[in-house]
Amino acid sequence: MNLLLSYCLFAILATIANIASQDLFLKVYSGPFALILSVGAGTAVGLITKYLLDKRYIFRYRTSGMGHESKIFMLYTMMGVFTTLIFWTFEFGFHFIFDDRMMRYFGGVIGLGIGYWIKYQLDKKYVFISKETKC
Repeated sequence: MNLLLSYCLFAILATIANIASQDLFLKVYSGPFALILSVGAGTAVGLITKYLLDKRYIFRYRTSGMGHESKIFMLYTMMGVFTTLIFWTFEFGFHFIFDDRMMRYFGGVIGLGIGYWIKYQLDKKYVFISKETKC
């Protein structure tokens, strides 16, 4: 499968995992800080989903042990800090502007789309760079 098509498909899958996790969280918990906690839970699910898919299928990267895996995951996460802020800005921005759950999710989808494009560039340059550890 074409790299661009694969990356787009995995971005869509991670976006669905993120938004579905948020929605499920809000169905289970409606107490203090529910919205913020749901976005955090969705972000964590999306991060792990996207990391596993990117590492294996996009960058074909193989780690050499738990220490190396931890280092690569930490780098991947650090590259995602800026892109996560983009995602959160869109999601919370749409929430405050429209005060509607579906519009909040729509803002999240836009933010994730922009963020994933930037994240690919960062990951390619700074995270998955070692040639000898390709699958």
